[in-house]
Amino acid sequence: MVAELILVRHGQSLANVAFPAADAEDLLEVEVSGRDAEVPLTETGEEQAAAVGAWLDGLPEDRLPQVVITSPYLRARETWRIAAGAAEADLPGPATDDRLVDRLLGDLEMMTRAAVRARFPDEAARREAAGEYHYAPPGGESFADVGVRLKAFLDDLHERHPGQRVIVVAHDAVVLMMRAVIEELDWEQVMAVEAESGSVRNASITRFVGGVGRLTLDRYNVIDHLPPV
Repeated sequence: MVAELILVRHGQSLANVAFPAADAEDLLEVEVSGRDAEVPLTETGEEQAAAVGAWLDGLPEDRLPQVVITSPYLRARETWRIAAGAAEADLPGPATDDRLVDRLLGDLEMMTRAAVRARFPDEAARREAAGEYHYAPPGGESFADVGVRLKAFLDDLHERHPGQRVIVVAHDAVVLMMRAVIEELDWEQVMAVEAESGSVRNASITRFVGGVGRLTLDRYNVIDHLPPV
């Protein structure tokens, strides 16, 4: 298996700011255009990405990542590009993997809560009936689906990069469900993780260390490396 797996959530994106503001005012529209995959970082997000690069510079040479894989979404790719550019350390070039995309919301992509209620009035009942873990929006995927693709990603990662230090830059759903897959957590335990640690924060660092046949959690959702807000 890999010697180390570091998971980094992308820096703050425009959607991370715009959607909470729109939902707070119960707006039908949000000032973000384009597809979810194309949402850029904010200036704060760029600063957070640079702070990840500074954190990498603080690692000893024998702790630097040997393999870098990012989500193909712009905000993840930009987070690594800025982090690598800010670091003085010699870092490997990134690859992308489609299995690291954010949870796919299908027909609900880039919609505010008010817009979902107005255009898909039956979704709230469907969600409640299915439960949060198994609920999939129309044309989208459930958290259970995310776990399946991440299990396949991890199996391939261990096979292709045994004994290597790997860093993954992706999304909050990926970090959360990667922990669920690695630690074999059920949904109740996943919710307990969120209750204890909060949602996965922008530019946070989660680290697993390889051992005898398993990865062991070293830190989760840590943002000590980021500048104060």
